[in-house]
Amino acid sequence: MKRILFITANRLGDAVISSGALGELIRRYPAARFTIACGPVAASYFEACPVVERVIVISKKRYDLHWVSLWAQCVGQWWDMVVDLRGSGVSLFLPTLRRRILRGGRRPGARIGHLSALFRDRPALMPQAWSRPDQERLASEILPDEGRYCALAPTANWDGKIWPAENFVELGQAIQARGLLPVIFYGPGEEEHLRAQPVLAALDGALDLGGQAGLGLVTALLRRCALFVGNDSGLMHLAAASGVPTLGLFGPSRASEYAPTGPKAHFVAAPGPEGEAPIAGLSTERVVQEACALLADEG
Repeated sequence: MKRILFITANRLGDAVISSGALGELIRRYPAARFTIACGPVAASYFEACPVVERVIVISKKRYDLHWVSLWAQCVGQWWDMVVDLRGSGVSLFLPTLRRRILRGGRRPGARIGHLSALFRDRPALMPQAWSRPDQERLASEILPDEGRYCALAPTANWDGKIWPAENFVELGQAIQARGLLPVIFYGPGEEEHLRAQPVLAALDGALDLGGQAGLGLVTALLRRCALFVGNDSGLMHLAAASGVPTLGLFGPSRASEYAPTGPKAHFVAAPGPEGEAPIAGLSTERVVQEACALLADEG
């Protein structure tokens, strides 16, 4: 049985994007077992993947000692392949038949396109999302079949990417008027909860599904929604990978690099130069129009 070590991102969004490369490896080596090394936030995302036998959490340490820790946990295994998307160089010191290392640093173009350089034939990569049967069952209890739901994700990892809360409230009210129940998603931690709180407080009847749920369950919940609308964030990428009709909202972040990728993924950007446009310039009317168009397309 082949064993493959896959070293990937700290942040959820980058981890989801990297899953396109993981999915391609799974396609090429269907009998392989994978060990994933990633940051704490992304760990539960990979745990739901059926071919993953181990997830190693990389918690940052001073002087880059987290890489020494990863090496110590992996050096005792003979690997058929080590794939390093962090450009860490750890794979140079691990026993393996093959290494594929993606150099670090930011560069122009879609991030998911950069990952195709790992393969000689440069395939078109599509991010993946997984959930276990027990997570699917629990999701069906939380969001029963008789309802119709719209997922809203009003937070992000920095304030410049966050569409104003009052705009999300207006969008939620427009969605409610069309018979959908807003479901609010956000990341773990008190800071994320505080960012989502104005939207939760203003939307009567909205469901609070943010916080501490494992990402396999979040994936299962998202798949039960008719639509996802959210800031450029890890949740946006997860929704797109899950196959949910997804509308990502972009301001100062670059859609040319981080637009959502998936079978029903879309985005709308604030007017102005890419990478500089304030997200507050993205009007509620435009987002509501785009969201309703996606709902109409889904029929």
